[in-house]
Amino acid sequence: MGGGRGTIRVGTSGWQYADWRGVLYPPGVPQRRWLETYAGQFGTVESNAAFYRLPARETFVRWRDATPPSFVMAVKASRYLTHVRRLAGPEEPVARLLAAAGGLGPKLGPVLLQLPPTLAADTGLLGRCLRCFPAGVRVAVEFRHPSWWSEETRDVLAAHSAALCWADRRSRPVAPLWRTAGFVYLRLHEGAAHPWPAYGTRALRTWARRVGAVAEDGADAYVYFNNDPGGAAVRNARTFLAACR
Repeated sequence: MGGGRGTIRVGTSGWQYADWRGVLYPPGVPQRRWLETYAGQFGTVESNAAFYRLPARETFVRWRDATPPSFVMAVKASRYLTHVRRLAGPEEPVARLLAAAGGLGPKLGPVLLQLPPTLAADTGLLGRCLRCFPAGVRVAVEFRHPSWWSEETRDVLAAHSAALCWADRRSRPVAPLWRTAGFVYLRLHEGAAHPWPAYGTRALRTWARRVGAVAEDGADAYVYFNNDPGGAAVRNARTFLAACR
């Protein structure tokens, strides 16, 4: 989608799920071609591989070469930065992440910082971490401790053009719907429909309206379904795309 509006990109959090065979991947397609197959249906994906272990730059280059020119890959930052270091001393982990993920070239989308639920608000730490990212790299932050919901947090995000990650569980927002950057980043973790963890049509249409309003304002939107069991994310992402169109 594009034109005078912002661009809406919809995909899933990860693509390497064995139970997506028959939902997204035909039985005969080898795993090495899953990303290529995925990119035939969706224009973006959120890679969570770097959260567990940072892939080599060559791996990111391979992913770049396996996808169409317009494809965008968001990258979830290492848990070493967010969960082990808890944002302290961010300079080296951020530089190492960007050196590897830079292999995506123009296909590098936002970097997601998902903070642990035990990390209480420290806007000084947050600001120091956000300063490590060059101006051309979009950053979204997913807070999971309620102490972060303050005007001070909002101001720090806005000062660095970083987006608050909008998040949903059980078809309800679990974060304020602040807009602090020229884009929004939405993660849908778990729906309330049957079978679990699917989202129902009403919830998807509600989020599609919110995202559509963002695009009408000229901002880009990145939407990722993280409810992967049983292929729910794939089905919901397809429905969401249709609703946006």
